[in-house]
Parts: sequence; structure tokens; C-alpha cells
Amino acid sequence: MATLRSGKQVDGSDGGGSGGEVDGRDRGAVQDADIKEKRNARTSKVVFGSLILDLLGFTVVLPLFPALLDYYSKHDSSGLYSSLLSSVTYYQHIIGVPARFHSVLFGGLLGSLFSLLQFLFSPITGALSDVYGRKPVFICTLIGVAASYGLWATASNFAVFVVARIVGGAVKGNVSLAYSIMTDVSDEKTRARGMALIGVAFSIGFTIGPTVGAAFSRWGSTGWFAASAVYALTLAVANIIFFAVFFQESLPEGRRRRDIGASLNEAWELINPRALFSFSSVKGLGREERTKLIQLSRVYFLYLFLYSGLEFTLTFVTHHKHSYDSLAQGRMFSFLGLVMALTQGGFMRSVKTGTEKATANKGLMMMIPAFILIGASETNLGLYSGLTLYAIGSSMMVPCLTALASCHGAASHKGTLLGIWRSLGALARAFGPVVTSIGFWVMGAEVCYIVGGLSMLLPLVMLQAY
Repeated sequence: MATLRSGKQVDGSDGGGSGGEVDGRDRGAVQDADIKEKRNARTSKVVFGSLILDLLGFTVVLPLFPALLDYYSKHDSSGLYSSLLSSVTYYQHIIGVPARFHSVLFGGLLGSLFSLLQFLFSPITGALSDVYGRKPVFICTLIGVAASYGLWATASNFAVFVVARIVGGAVKGNVSLAYSIMTDVSDEKTRARGMALIGVAFSIGFTIGPTVGAAFSRWGSTGWFAASAVYALTLAVANIIFFAVFFQESLPEGRRRRDIGASLNEAWELINPRALFSFSSVKGLGREERTKLIQLSRVYFLYLFLYSGLEFTLTFVTHHKHSYDSLAQGRMFSFLGLVMALTQGGFMRSVKTGTEKATANKGLMMMIPAFILIGASETNLGLYSGLTLYAIGSSMMVPCLTALASCHGAASHKGTLLGIWRSLGALARAFGPVVTSIGFWVMGAEVCYIVGGLSMLLPLVMLQAY
């Protein structure tokens, strides 16, 4: 009987007891997976909402740039504008450049300065977030953005406005951190969708922000558009509160890097373009993987170098060639944002893993005729035809290239890798606007944009080697 009881006990423990334990373990694993999925989805939504608030404020100034610079050319108590003007007047007479194009040149200098500061500070932002977590570093960048808008609101002279742009460029690391957060909460199957979600936020920001900013510019009598600046400042403060309350840290302590000194040293090394393009601070990359990443980064850099310059001077093309005022510029940006939102919210969200390169090829092929049409067109029909191709093509490019880049590297180095990636983009944008503005200043819009459009063939050819 003892043996029978013992046997019965063994049967019971091996059968019912063990099976129940396994079932319970499986149910627990499923519940944990569901909780993690819901938490990741919530995190993505919070980042999406934060980016919309940020971009609604960031895009306010875009349609105002030509009018802002026209104002400072006539009313600048600091003397900075006149000092810059005297330094280019000599070359103006030699080349025969119209005086009305000076604002294009100065605008390009400001655009490049803003991105140069992003280039210098993005690696530091990414490295800090790898050690201290995404949330505290993200909030610090949002506070800096708010400070830059506060300076703009008081920028009665050109020098203060330049300082506002310097502060804004130095702290504009929240977008690179958004990419890092999306990588934290996604896998290879969902990464492209996460990147596309960031693209949708950009589209919404560009759809609404410029138009609202232009509308606010009609309030008050200040030539530096203080009402628009206060509106952007209000959004920035709301963003700080929103993110602080609703965001839950996406990088657990167990996945963070431990050595802050090493992280910062690596970040400073990334100011060297040679080190940037080699991704030397990203550890754990195999030789073949590093080579492919370097090839991809060159395509990304060249594309953004060309694109950023043409993008930045777009408002000057429509201002000088089509006599667009700030409201017309706002409507143009709203159109661009709407097309981008439809593309990224529809087509791009259905892009499957493994098809990112093919999608990027399609985008690049659209960019070539887009810029040629924008530069050569004399009518709104031709201009908006080019703008449509431009919006569709550009909405494909950056999300796909970034998704390809984010597949490389270990999880603990994603922040550094994507910080480098964003820094490469900022380096391209640091040179693109000023080079294109000089081309615009010397050659005019038509030749500048035709050359720029044809130059898009170079990254298209280079991408085929990846």
C-alpha cells in the first residue's frame, strides 16, 4: 500500500502538479508579454505626442524667416546685421548679386549654425541618455528649447535672435532621443513602424505649425513676431509638463552603460567627422556589419546635405520668385505636411521589414524631378507639382534609412549609434543650407535647384552598393 501510495503520489506530482506549474508559467509569460507590449505602446504614444508639441513650436519660425531677416536688415540696434552685410558687399559687386538676395545668404548662415550646434551636442545627448536614462536627459532638452523661444520673444535686435537660435540648436537633442526611445521599445519587426510614427509627428507638425505661426505673426506690432514666439514658448512649457507626467523610462538600469567618463569621452571624439563616419564608438559591430553601416551613412549624409540646403531655401524661392507672404508660406508648409502625413500614415506604415532599401530608392527617384520643377516653375501649378513629389519622396527617405541603421549594434549602444546617426544628419545640415544659399545668392533659384535636383542621382547610385 505504501508503494501504491508512493506511486500514486509520483504520478500525481508528475502529471497534474507539473502540468499545472507549466500552464501557470506559460500564462505568466503571456501576461508579462501583454503588459510589456501595452507599456511599449503607451511609451510610443507619449513620445509621439511630445514630438507633435515640439514640432508645432519648432515649425512656427519657418514661414517667418524671410520677413524676419527683412525686418532686421532695416531695424537692428545691435549692429550685427550691418556688420555681416559689409563683409559680403565687396563680393556682391564683383559677382553682380542683387541686394535682395542678402537675406537668403544670412538665412543660410543661421540655418547652418543651428545644425552645426546639433552636430556638436547630439552625441553628448545620446551618450548621457545611455548612462542616466532617456527621461531626465529628454526633459533637460525640452527646458532648453523653451529658453530659446523665450529669447526669441524678446529679440528686438538681430543679436538676440541669433543667440536664441544658438541656444535652440545646442539643446535640440530631443528628436535624436525620440529615435532612441522608439528603438528601446521596438524589435526588428516593429522598428520601421516606430520610425514612421516619428515621421507622422513631423508631418503633423509641418502641417499645422507654420500656418498657426503665420497667423500669430499678424498679432501685435513687433517685427520680430513676438506673438509667434510666445505661442511656441507656451507649447514648449506644456511639452515639459506632459513628458514629465506621462513618460515612463524606456531604458532600464540593467541595460544602461555604467561609465559616464568613457561615454562622454567617446561623445567628444565624435566631433571628429572621420570618427563619426567610422562609428568607432559603437562596440560589438562585426567587420562586415560596420562596412555596411558606413556605406549607408555616406548615402544618408550626401542625401541630407543636398536636401537640407534645398529645403531651407524653399521659403526664399517662393518669397522672391512667387511673392509669397508669411500666410502663403504657411499654407505651403501645411500642404507639404498633409502630403507627408498621408504618405507616412498610410504607405509608410505598411512598409515591410526588408523592403526599406527599395522604398528609399523610390523616394530618391522622386526627389530629382521635384527640385527641378520647384526651381524652374513660374506658376503655382508647376510649383505645387514639384512640392508634391518633394513631400512624398522626402517622407520615404529618412524613416527608411534610419530603420536600416537601427538594425545594427547592440541594445546598450543604440542611443550612441542613433546619436551618431542624428549627428551625421546635423553635420550634413550644417553645410547644406549655407552652401545652397551661396549657390542661390550667386546663380539664382532656377539654376541652383536644377543642379540640386540632378545631384540627387549621386546618393541614388551609392545606395545600390548597400
